[in-house]
Amino acid sequence: MPQTLVLASASSSRRMLMENAGLSFQAEAAQIDERAVEQDIAHKALCPGELALELALRKALDVSTRNVGSLVVGCDQTMSLGERVYHKPVDREEARANLATLRGRTHRLNSAVVLVSDGKEIWRDLSVADLRMRDFSDAFLEDYLDRCGDAVMRSVGCYQLEGIGIQLFDDIVGDYFTILGLPLLPLLSELRSLGVLNV
Repeated sequence: MPQTLVLASASSSRRMLMENAGLSFQAEAAQIDERAVEQDIAHKALCPGELALELALRKALDVSTRNVGSLVVGCDQTMSLGERVYHKPVDREEARANLATLRGRTHRLNSAVVLVSDGKEIWRDLSVADLRMRDFSDAFLEDYLDRCGDAVMRSVGCYQLEGIGIQLFDDIVGDYFTILGLPLLPLLSELRSLGVLNV
């Protein structure tokens, strides 16, 4: 009998990506506090990519405890500018400050995916995308914040590329799946290697 695939995420976009790829899976949100985990491992001074991998692993391990015999997919994404890791802004003022810091610079999305079975990590991948924001005016920034409203607080970068957020950028290097937080091509390749999918 094929191993059950479980996505350790409540993310609708990650579920959509896996569904669109034709994967048969269950989804279960991990019960971890990501900010508490970050504080707990702060002494390790992990780079933003390593932090994404650690959070993805913690999510998969948590869900694995409740899904014996299943293959659990854990994912996480960090957004970084150099070694600084950003989090979702709490209000418009923080969103404005973050966007002003990112303006005219290239930030990175670090997307991690791991596979865990019965509490053991069996595979991991880290894919990155580099996004260069254009040097937009203060007037554009205020108009952007007005048009986005509360939606600007729903993503760590204060943007959705499928909407008006695309107007923030000059250049993007990286694939669509990495930007959405699930490196799907490496995951599909590994699932084929493991015999979960047909070659």
